Amino acid sequence: MEVAKVENATRVYKTGKVETHALRGVSLTIENGEFTALVGPSGSGKTTLLQLIGCLDQPTSGRVFIKGKEVSKLNRNQRADLRRRELGFIFQFFALIPTLSAYENVEMPLLLAGQSAAERRQRVMELLKAVDLTERAHHRPDQLSGGEQQRVAIARALATNPTIILADEPTANLDTANGKQVMDIMTRLNQETGVTFIFATHDPRVIQYARRVITLRDGMVAENGAQQPHTGD
Repeated sequence: MEVAKVENATRVYKTGKVETHALRGVSLTIENGEFTALVGPSGSGKTTLLQLIGCLDQPTSGRVFIKGKEVSKLNRNQRADLRRRELGFIFQFFALIPTLSAYENVEMPLLLAGQSAAERRQRVMELLKAVDLTERAHHRPDQLSGGEQQRVAIARALATNPTIILADEPTANLDTANGKQVMDIMTRLNQETGVTFIFATHDPRVIQYARRVITLRDGMVAENGAQQPHTGD
């Protein structure tokens, strides 16, 4: 099943009289359950493309669909509602709320969704177990390592059972060991839950995990292919 589609999308940013063409007519389709990497050098357009699919931005021209619904024309409130229902996000700098514990950070999307306390507790503990952080549930971000913070972010992204998880450079601030652990967890959760992962990266260590690699160059799709699943070695 097709979960995301981009049709001839452009994105032009204007600063005064200067125009920056971040995307120059990108088209692609993402199927349910994919584990896909958007790769390319800095400035290639991969983060911009991730933002369009994530309804964090709108194309200058072209169209974006999530589960068959055109989202490129939605207003701000409609996009926010769709993000809450269908999308989860993992950011390079973790984006955890510093005054909240790991438990409370994962719980936040469930609070916004109006779930009961019992439902929230069951879901949060299930997710913290999935990312091997049960014993760190009541630690704040400043009491956690970078790798642990990113695992909290993964659990939070999964909280509302989204259709797609979008990760922007998820290992950029992690050392090799923590980066591998984060990618192993994301791979396992993709296989166990079937949630679609799309991640932007330029890290060769991360790219090897992808089952599909889309290469962007100068705001255009240069290559769109598949590779063998990562073995975990």
